[in-house]
Amino acid sequence: MTMEDRATLARHIIDFGMTEADVRPHPADADTALLASAPGQARLLATQHTLAPMWPPGLAPVPEPIVPEPPTGRPLPAADYLVVTWTVSEQQALADVLTPGVPRERWHRYDRHFADHYLPQIRSTAPSRVTRRLASYCPVRIGGRSVLCVKSELHLNQDGIRRDGEGTATLPVRDLFAQMIAEVRPSLVITTGTAGAVAADQELGDVMVTRAARFRLAQEFRNEPFAHAGYRSEFEVPTAMLGAAEPMLAATAGHLVEPDYAPPTTAYPQYDHPLPGRHNIPDIKLDGRDFPAFHPVLTTDSFEFGTSANHLDQEGCGVEMGDAVLGMVAEGLGGAAPRWLVVRNASDPQINGNLPVKPDVQAMWAVFFYEQYGYWTSVDSAIATWAVIAGDHATA
Repeated sequence: MTMEDRATLARHIIDFGMTEADVRPHPADADTALLASAPGQARLLATQHTLAPMWPPGLAPVPEPIVPEPPTGRPLPAADYLVVTWTVSEQQALADVLTPGVPRERWHRYDRHFADHYLPQIRSTAPSRVTRRLASYCPVRIGGRSVLCVKSELHLNQDGIRRDGEGTATLPVRDLFAQMIAEVRPSLVITTGTAGAVAADQELGDVMVTRAARFRLAQEFRNEPFAHAGYRSEFEVPTAMLGAAEPMLAATAGHLVEPDYAPPTTAYPQYDHPLPGRHNIPDIKLDGRDFPAFHPVLTTDSFEFGTSANHLDQEGCGVEMGDAVLGMVAEGLGGAAPRWLVVRNASDPQINGNLPVKPDVQAMWAVFFYEQYGYWTSVDSAIATWAVIAGDHATA
């Protein structure tokens, strides 16, 4: 695929599930007719019905939306924890798990310095040009700790304008991370959402928790000095509540059953005997426990995925398009940087490297898996994010 093809696929994944309510300049408020018709409402009820009886006493997430509605240009509120996600499906899952009763359409809008500082750095086809904002957010309380959930509208592989020739581009999401950290002043920043699995033993819905991220940039940022830079966050991940999260993940397994597969036409022998689909049982995989310590998530500047032929598992624990930017910003802050952590779920399994690439059947399957399982796998990373925060609270 060309770089433009990969950017288009990435944009499809970012926007998949978007509705009219997502692009409104203000939250949907009490527009119940609009929300009732929005995709995902049945899933919201299923998620909340599944999780509501499973929260440990006093640790269920409680959303605390701001009343009255804050101006879009107001600084983000301070919080103990900052949680950042990226796509519509990821935000839907994060809202259903961590802001129950406040759907994503009702999260507050945030556009501080968007027009004067960010817009000149953003190309005409970027998602933020449609939404006309930097992010949306909702405050939450878990136990005695405050959490700010944020859905970014800026993306490493969607925003850049060529800067100093081929392989260099603007990176406005770097400024957004710095701005959010300065305003929220969190003790821990978690970036969460979907990723491509890179190892054969990573199942749909498995959550990779790692304190490391590394750029693997081969397109518009390939000539930047950070194109292959890696970053680490030196702290011990709180594990006290991971055990409480495991039954919640197990409860999502019924939504992670892959379909039976058969040849695409009846011209194939035995076309009427499909292979049975895999039943996935998700769990949490922690760096230093379930895979090597500080084995990084890989941040790319185009749509990539793990296959049985590209051996990305030797380089990292998953592949996505943004997390190393947080590591870069934290490194620049030095001693003033908060702790940071990557919590990513496998939304597509390791793809068979023997499938054709002309046409790109491998990419077709990777996109199919995201469309079918992006939401429910993201529910798992939202649960793991809760477990990290609740565990940090328990051990403080």
